Amino acid sequence: MELRSPEGQALSRLTIKVKANLAANRKTLVTYVVAGDPIKDLTVRLMHTMVEVGVDVIELGVPFSDPEAEGPVIQLAHERALKHDTSLKDVISMVEQFRRKDDDTPVILMGYLNPIELMGYEDFSIVASQAGVDGTIIVNLPPEESGVLSGYLDKHDIESVYLLAPTTTDKRAAFVTSQSRGFVYYVSLKGTTGASNLDVDDVHEKLSRFRQISPLPIMVGFGIKDAATAAKVSDISDGVVVGSAIVKLIADHEGDLDTALAEVATLLSGMRKSIDEPSVVF
Repeated sequence: MELRSPEGQALSRLTIKVKANLAANRKTLVTYVVAGDPIKDLTVRLMHTMVEVGVDVIELGVPFSDPEAEGPVIQLAHERALKHDTSLKDVISMVEQFRRKDDDTPVILMGYLNPIELMGYEDFSIVASQAGVDGTIIVNLPPEESGVLSGYLDKHDIESVYLLAPTTTDKRAAFVTSQSRGFVYYVSLKGTTGASNLDVDDVHEKLSRFRQISPLPIMVGFGIKDAATAAKVSDISDGVVVGSAIVKLIADHEGDLDTALAEVATLLSGMRKSIDEPSVVF
């Protein structure tokens, strides 16, 4: 039986997964990788490997020539993927391949509006939904300007996830959370991806304030580099998003992709254990 929201929208794997984790008191582990980095053939293997070690949700980065919100680690990953002409159509095809073996793990396409505009909002929504995409995070499309695309995404049961930042006011947080589906992504640091110096106390203060505004689950990204930080942040949030740490391992072992997969699996299995059993790393 298909599950639907009170508004009548079909619930995607994303909302179902996050709600199930909340009910089970399980923190959600979200990972980000750039599709096609360093070669197209690695991505689906990498997605399955991450699920095998306990990842709950996958954010698949769509390569773009000007990823302005990214730090150097992820910018270089976009460049490597673009060297092999990895397109939005290729990324959607990767999701379709992934779905042949995994019909449970939510997949979010994360990136920039430009490739979607090139494909066309309606065409993108149709083919992405048919391939098994569950959500989008479009970094350069604020919810105030997303009405047309959101209409097509909603029609095809793809959930839009939006961002909160340390500088977000209460008034804007109320609007952002009202538009976001599945969860809201809290960017814990000012700056680009890969930034460091995560202040867990400050994150806690901000999340406490946002929780008074909306009951929507909050995932925290930026600055989650290892099992210890994952445990600390997951203790005060509904889950963590890990990106640059994974992408760096892939870059470090670009010439030996089997080793890259093994290193990523080791990192993420340690994070999974740390957020399930925080005392292990303290």
